[in-house]
Amino acid sequence: MFAFGPVPSRRLGKSLGINNIPAKVCSYSCIYCQLGRTLKTSVERRGFYDPERIFEAVRKKVEEVERRGGKMDYLTFVPDGEPTLDSNLGVEIELIKQIKIPIAILTNASLLWRRDVKADLLKADLVSLKIDAVTEGLWKRINRPHKSLRIAEILDGISEFSKEFKGRLITETMLIDGLDYTIEIEKIAEFLSRLGPYKAYVAVPTRPPAERWVKPAREDVVNEAFQTFSERLGDERVEYLIGYEGNAFSSTGDVVEDLLSITSVHPMREEGVKELLVRADADWSVVKRLLDEEKLVELEYEGYKYYMKKLPDRT
Repeated sequence: MFAFGPVPSRRLGKSLGINNIPAKVCSYSCIYCQLGRTLKTSVERRGFYDPERIFEAVRKKVEEVERRGGKMDYLTFVPDGEPTLDSNLGVEIELIKQIKIPIAILTNASLLWRRDVKADLLKADLVSLKIDAVTEGLWKRINRPHKSLRIAEILDGISEFSKEFKGRLITETMLIDGLDYTIEIEKIAEFLSRLGPYKAYVAVPTRPPAERWVKPAREDVVNEAFQTFSERLGDERVEYLIGYEGNAFSSTGDVVEDLLSITSVHPMREEGVKELLVRADADWSVVKRLLDEEKLVELEYEGYKYYMKKLPDRT
């Protein structure tokens, strides 16, 4: 499914997702990833799908949503892997621009040192960059990158991109319990001050992570990051990303398709699933059947139940 949602996004309002990467092709295997571990990291850019097919899927989904009176703030590349590994990304952006809705890309920024990747991302209206660490040890601990990647090269690529990008640049820093941020928070803040992002988000895991031991950082660590970032960037440019997004998921009328497409990249909390079922005039038997058929899996995290499309690499 190339298009899903719209889903409520803490950064983007109502976001219609675009899935241009198969599960789970990525340059990182982040310890907190909601899609599970990356079995084999990759840095090779290649075409995965026909750009015209992706465009048609997005166009049809937008028409469905608008026909039902729905609203979309962004069309967002937020796939089952790292979107910049798609060598057709630039072509897809140009095609989707015809729809006249702002385009956002959520990337781990690991390939921004490449000129072709930078050229593709410069076409977007909003780019969100993952900056969980700026020192090699913590970067490897959290993001578990492909062996060929170098943190210094990535940071240089991010810096150069920020100087050229004319759209809205935002960053996200995920904070994990049990890791040593004594020096790191100040170093990240210093780096962010040179980028001058529109928003710098301080985040904690809110969905089931790849590694069971991963928990949100302590409140004092989160607060320290917020205060330190604010000192460098200003209060108005720093926000928390520590809450649940809400349950304002949209229905296209086919509740099974909605559940499977949304949960393929965006695990839904139990109450969100229930509200979607009510709006589709369906009951919990739909979920039970999908669980029995092993198309959905039920997960528990921080006392909440989540539902996610079953992936071949998730156990």
